[in-house]
Amino acid sequence: MNGTIVLNRFEIGDRLGAGGFGTVYRAWDRRLEREVAVKVIETAAESGPRIQREAKAAARLNHTGIVTLYEFAHHEYGREGGRAYLVSELVDGHTVRELMDRDLISDREIGEIGIDICEALDHAHSREVIHRDIKPANLIVPNGRGGAKLMDFGVARLTDGDDLTNTGDILGTLAYMSPEAAEGNPVTPAGDVYSLALTLFEAWTGENPRRRPTPTLALRAIERDLPLLADLRPDLPAEMTEVVDACLDREPGFRPGLEELGHALEDALPELDRSVPDGNSRGAGLTSFADGGLDLGRIAAAAAVCGMVATGMIVSGAADAASVALLTVISALLTLLRPKAGFLAGGVLLAAWLSVIAAMPGAALVVLLVSVPPALLIRGSGRPLALAVVGPLLGTLGMAPFLPLLAAVATDWRDRVVVAVTGLVFTAFAESITGRALLFGRIEKAGTGWEDSLSSAVTGLIVPVVSSPSFLLSVAVWAAVALLVGAIVGWTRGRSGGPVHEPLTIAPVGSSRVPNAN
Repeated sequence: MNGTIVLNRFEIGDRLGAGGFGTVYRAWDRRLEREVAVKVIETAAESGPRIQREAKAAARLNHTGIVTLYEFAHHEYGREGGRAYLVSELVDGHTVRELMDRDLISDREIGEIGIDICEALDHAHSREVIHRDIKPANLIVPNGRGGAKLMDFGVARLTDGDDLTNTGDILGTLAYMSPEAAEGNPVTPAGDVYSLALTLFEAWTGENPRRRPTPTLALRAIERDLPLLADLRPDLPAEMTEVVDACLDREPGFRPGLEELGHALEDALPELDRSVPDGNSRGAGLTSFADGGLDLGRIAAAAAVCGMVATGMIVSGAADAASVALLTVISALLTLLRPKAGFLAGGVLLAAWLSVIAAMPGAALVVLLVSVPPALLIRGSGRPLALAVVGPLLGTLGMAPFLPLLAAVATDWRDRVVVAVTGLVFTAFAESITGRALLFGRIEKAGTGWEDSLSSAVTGLIVPVVSSPSFLLSVAVWAAVALLVGAIVGWTRGRSGGPVHEPLTIAPVGSSRVPNAN
């Protein structure tokens, strides 16, 4: 198309790139004598409304972090479809995708990009526009001017108008899509928050855990828990990583808003490293066992679950060596693959063994009580749950009060509370069952036969433990200590210094670079 005049005004120049919704060219506006970007979209007969939606969404927005739309035109050619033109400001620069691939972006620059995008998205959301396709390829950094820009509103949704999609439609890029969007559910501004947080996650770690070679595998990956940014990049400010991790919560209602994310990024900027890392410094801790790697957290979790399962089976008196080995190996493998699932599976398998083989339904109930709720409640990777299992061991050594301190390794505040309280429950039951003063010293020993029936377990063990004043007081104290120590650890980590970054914004229709849809 080089040299072609479109709309009686714009002379098409070099091809800048192509995406899932069209091809972008550099062009010369002969009327106003300036360079622009022209996005040319070959449209099917039924896609005209979607193109008009992009233009309508972009036209609502007037922000320095969003590429400005100048003009839109759509020509119909009958059944064969037509051609649409979207003319916007020309942004000479590089996409964040390009900067990441070339290792040309610092931690501080990533943080600044996040701040700019938060501001741009806040503006879009205030105009009832949801982008729905936030990803590194849709963020462009202008040459020499700073400030990233958001581009490509091709799948944007106008919250006060027709979506032009049906419920169940999946639009966007799977590797950055929120869980609710992947399920075809209505998308809210929280979906953009999730995608932005995942973009920051990838920029800081070097990898996207959602990216898979096929859509089917990508959808399966979306169903899994993400690793915590705080685990993979402990050198980053803890308060910031906690907010980013919270923005990746599977439940939209639990995610912080753009304002909270933006403030967390701003507060962290002084602690972020301005230097550009070498290509091997990011993503070193991201590989999971399933992808050929392993980390100490998963090993520790697997060892703890093995200990829990083996101890329970051996104490029952009905287990042979082969059975103990089989169940512990299964639990260990599951924990190595997915810590939360392994912890849950270990508890369920042990409970099933106690109930069916050992004929100890009361003991099975207790095992379910101390293993299932924590595995379901913890939000992060699940690896800190291993600490709860060592509660009785610490009690035996006279060190049980130190468990809340260890819970601080969980970076999310909810996880810290769950880990601390779970360890307390383990210790309280162990004290009552064994009659040893591990922590409380005042919880009476469980009555004989508590393990033989559900009713005996409830009246002889569970009720005495959970109704003990010392236990109830300890729950509040341990939870508070876990939160306090976690806050102190986060503060000291931030004071000690860690990687740093700088700002960027977003642009819609035209840019100097429009990469492929991935």
